[in-house]
Amino acid sequence: MLNNSASVFAAQQGCKLRLSASTAKERIAKLKRLRSAIKAREQLLYEALRKDLRKNEFEAAVSEVIFIYGEINHAIRHLTGWMKPQRAGKTITNVFAKNRIYSQPKGVCLIISPWNYPFQLLMSPLVSAIAAGNCAILKPSELSPATSAVMAKLIEDCFDREEVCCFEGGADIASELLQLPFDHIFFTGSTTIGKVVMEAAAKNLASVTLELGGKSPVVIHSSADLKKAAEKIAWGKLINAGQTCIAPDYVLIPDHLLEIFTNHYISAVQGMFCTGSGEPDFDLYAKIVSEKHFKRLCELITEATDKGAVLAYGGLADAKASTVSPAVLLRPAPDSRLMQEEIFGPLLPVVPYKNLTEAIALINAKSKPLALYIFSKDAAVTRQIIHDTSSGGICVNDVLVHISNPKLPFGGVGTSGMGSCHGHYGFKAFSHERAVVFQFGPNLTRLIYPPYRSKQWVLNWLRKLV
Repeated sequence: MLNNSASVFAAQQGCKLRLSASTAKERIAKLKRLRSAIKAREQLLYEALRKDLRKNEFEAAVSEVIFIYGEINHAIRHLTGWMKPQRAGKTITNVFAKNRIYSQPKGVCLIISPWNYPFQLLMSPLVSAIAAGNCAILKPSELSPATSAVMAKLIEDCFDREEVCCFEGGADIASELLQLPFDHIFFTGSTTIGKVVMEAAAKNLASVTLELGGKSPVVIHSSADLKKAAEKIAWGKLINAGQTCIAPDYVLIPDHLLEIFTNHYISAVQGMFCTGSGEPDFDLYAKIVSEKHFKRLCELITEATDKGAVLAYGGLADAKASTVSPAVLLRPAPDSRLMQEEIFGPLLPVVPYKNLTEAIALINAKSKPLALYIFSKDAAVTRQIIHDTSSGGICVNDVLVHISNPKLPFGGVGTSGMGSCHGHYGFKAFSHERAVVFQFGPNLTRLIYPPYRSKQWVLNWLRKLV
């Protein structure tokens, strides 16, 4: 495998200068070819996503395939403008100059994607890499093998391997790829593996974009519409059975509203994801991806209840169907694994707070999350939470939807990631912004050339100007 990956890498190194010189028209043609290839295999993708994660076709279409069509179409519409040199202002040192910023492809890029949204999270950065004029090697997750196989064949049919190549396989394949001196690495996954990726990139001084995760909190204020909030939180928590990097991880709510919210949440869950008998509807509700993740979620419930959390709803485990039913756990202990680890599953801890200061302190006591959700009709409260916390992104009176707007940057901060993606931000992630100065007119820089005697007036003048 290493020889094969090394040979593909070498071929892409030989190709990157040609792609760097490609025009907007050539890159748009590649994006259109990718779009057509996806359309031709759309049903195969739905079948693969059903096999890997038991995703409903409608859910898969909205969250995976149509999402990528949107990314491609947005890039096609705006790529010519993105590629144009951008104007930059002048200073006294180059008052007669023309200053521009050129976007230059980084070169040969590695994209490593996870299993939870296996199509979206591989194709989205690929769209940006192609738009920016890069070569790319792709490594999808081995935990979604059916989808990975469809994507690998799609890439093979759509691109020459010296431009884009996909390697299937396990963690050993990813480790071998990380040994190669890529120009940029785009990784989506856990914080733990993100550190491994960053360490490997540092050995070759490769730049990185890390899309990680964390415990994304929901703050519900007393002014919020609890029924609407519960419905939105239930959808955001349980789409893909909670296996979403920006899923609401836990809810902070005023103590006196805890029971009312819980009842609304349970009703919303039953209305969206359950059969008439109250059991999870397997046609609408995804499965847990692996036995390891299934056991971990069961352990989180057991440990939380042993430490005093109240299992107010659900939490039934069906190992044969790899399903954990939606669960609500009230007042979990702060030191429980449920409140320390990213849950990445259908378990919702609900934590009461006495005042907003306490809620904000609870958020800030944890690592910076990828997303923060606020439900409030009080603008002052909303401003306070935004001002006093840090997170990758924020939704006010909604969840998840910020990821769907390619005009917004999407990314984490601290342990939830670094760098941004989607739309122009994805294009920039795979580009080097190159400063170019075209100098014309008198050479004012000569004023600071040596010899320096009798030039005190120049320093005095510069101090006044800066």
